[in-house]
Amino acid sequence: MSLLSENAVTTATTVVKRDGRTVNFDPTKIYRAVEAALLSRGIEDFDFASAVTRDVVESLPGHSVDIPTIQQAVEDRLMKSDYPEVARAYIEYRHDRDVERERAMDVQYSVGRLLRKDKAVVNENANKDATVFNTQRDLTAGSVAKAFALKELLPRPVANAHIKGDIHFHDLDYNPFQPMTNCCLIDIPSMLSDGFQIGNARVESPRSINTATAQIAQIIANVASSQYGGCSVDRTDEVLAPYARINYSKHLAEAETWVAEDKREEYAMAKTRKDIYDAMQSLEYEINTLYSSNGQTPFVTLGFGLGTDVFEREIQKAILTVRIGGIGKDKHTAIFPKLVFGLRRGVNLDPSDPNYDIKQLALECSTKRMYPDVLSYDKLTEIEGDYKVPMGCRSFLPKWVDPVTGEAVNAGRNNLGVVTLNVPRIAIEARGDVGRFWELLDERMDVLKEALLFRIKRCEEAVPENAPILYKHGALGRPSGNEPDSVTEFFRKHRATASIGYIGLYEAATCFYGPDWETNREAKDFTLEIIKTMNSYAEQWREEHPYWFSVYATPSESLTDRFCRLDREKFGDIADVTDKDYYTNSYHYDVRKKITPFEKIEFEAEYPQYSKGGFIHYCEYPKLTHNTKALETVWDFAYDRVAYLGTNTPIDKCYECGFEGEFKATAAGFACPDCGNEDPKTCDVVKRTCGYLGNPQRRPMVHGRHAEIASRVKHMDEVER
Repeated sequence: MSLLSENAVTTATTVVKRDGRTVNFDPTKIYRAVEAALLSRGIEDFDFASAVTRDVVESLPGHSVDIPTIQQAVEDRLMKSDYPEVARAYIEYRHDRDVERERAMDVQYSVGRLLRKDKAVVNENANKDATVFNTQRDLTAGSVAKAFALKELLPRPVANAHIKGDIHFHDLDYNPFQPMTNCCLIDIPSMLSDGFQIGNARVESPRSINTATAQIAQIIANVASSQYGGCSVDRTDEVLAPYARINYSKHLAEAETWVAEDKREEYAMAKTRKDIYDAMQSLEYEINTLYSSNGQTPFVTLGFGLGTDVFEREIQKAILTVRIGGIGKDKHTAIFPKLVFGLRRGVNLDPSDPNYDIKQLALECSTKRMYPDVLSYDKLTEIEGDYKVPMGCRSFLPKWVDPVTGEAVNAGRNNLGVVTLNVPRIAIEARGDVGRFWELLDERMDVLKEALLFRIKRCEEAVPENAPILYKHGALGRPSGNEPDSVTEFFRKHRATASIGYIGLYEAATCFYGPDWETNREAKDFTLEIIKTMNSYAEQWREEHPYWFSVYATPSESLTDRFCRLDREKFGDIADVTDKDYYTNSYHYDVRKKITPFEKIEFEAEYPQYSKGGFIHYCEYPKLTHNTKALETVWDFAYDRVAYLGTNTPIDKCYECGFEGEFKATAAGFACPDCGNEDPKTCDVVKRTCGYLGNPQRRPMVHGRHAEIASRVKHMDEVER
């Protein structure tokens, strides 16, 4: 194409896009459009494509030209050629693109897809049951909000880029239609100690661990209804320990009347241990029976594991024991809350550590219920500056020191939203030209920046009365009172994060280096350079604006499908890129390949340093319930290498024949490999869907995500054999 550019003569240097942006004129885009039209009719005449492009380029007037002028010139040239059917293909493609663009902004069409039960709409979220009224109501409102936002609210370049699939403006069903925020780390410690208000009820500090967990459940429900992302409770064991101590004091006082003196402490501790277990069991059941206003169980994460006193230890053991026991009559695996267990050398990592016994319980729990995931204290502190659980499934906060108090603060901070870049598309469009790849990346980052700044601006248009639990009653910290009508103090001075997402590093490198590039250092350096470049943009934007922009390894069960589907429609089937029905999440290793957990950890360990805004690593295992030592070996290996590690292991169960292990992936869903049972009422199928667990048998997934999980299932079967 460089030869084409040299031989073609034109005065056009810039192009005015439909959305009003001005970009550099690039004749290769004309060539690719003509080439695609030829191939759609089974014609491989690349000399013709070059000739058409040259003629069109030479015919263009002026230094600046708009898109309709270019398209008309292409159509005129094709109509005069020996391939009129190619002209029709080109015109039909442009027409279809225009129709799709209009449909995306049409409220009636958007709601119509929901009424027609379009699977891409009703199955977008594996933890939303689209058959119940409150979820249907949320999906209906979301369909209207998406269409309205694309047509009336988003800047034209952002809306256009989203519709085309260059970027993805996440959670369009909530923001910008409403100035809602994403995920947060709830300030549970101060809300419990200082009290809070929900509705008309002023809630005082609890006087028992049972009341404390009940209050946490109410806080979670209200927070989840006031934002659209996940919420987390950090250091749950340490937060709840003072309230367990109150229980102990009450039981000890009671024992003075009824129990012999030498048995009083033993009695009080036994009663307190039972209180702790009951409180944690109640919290688990309450969370799994909650429905937030957006029609789903709140996406909740509980962090724990670093406390060492007697009550903190008992809380840790209760959380794990409750999860191992399961919920309901059939002891199903609880989907929420997500459990994250902190590992720390000197606390629980090694046999000589005081909480090593609880690590063993965590290992048992992970082999039976997939959770807990584990955080490596030292590695996380190295990457983020201090230790905390993620907000939701993987969104991390950097260390932040309050400029007023000089103290480091994590609880009460939040994220303002995510916009994700379609990295594979850039690689496809570059057609093997690395220089062109970086040019396109720069162009897309300009649009992504505009999208994030708009998202932030919209969040700051909220007033405290929109979400009192967040802005007035402590979930995001206590307001200073200096600006009672503003929410900006919760976001600015880099207190809140805004996420620059990315997806498909595997597919992007495949475009340049082939499908087995993981052992090619040059290819891996290319993928690292992508997120290093994005991270450089984040650093620059942080200097320009008072928000903490960070690079985020996007999890998205729907986006893995959407980007791939759009690119397959645009570019056709590309081996190992668009022909898989899904793109690989973030920096993860190709799920189709056989690889040991140790190799996977080593391969992925370099990426989070440049993706501090959010990350997680997963390893695939066969059934491990009788081999927890194998999992412990991986945890120990990972400790100094990666900060956040999840377990994927078969925990499906059939209540018809008693099978336990990995269900077989089918075209319709999943089936028991022994008896063929597919009935969601008599089987428990649990898979990890982009950070959280999900039950695909009860909540169907989008096709691309199902395809990726099917590949993982096949891989685990091969590992087991």
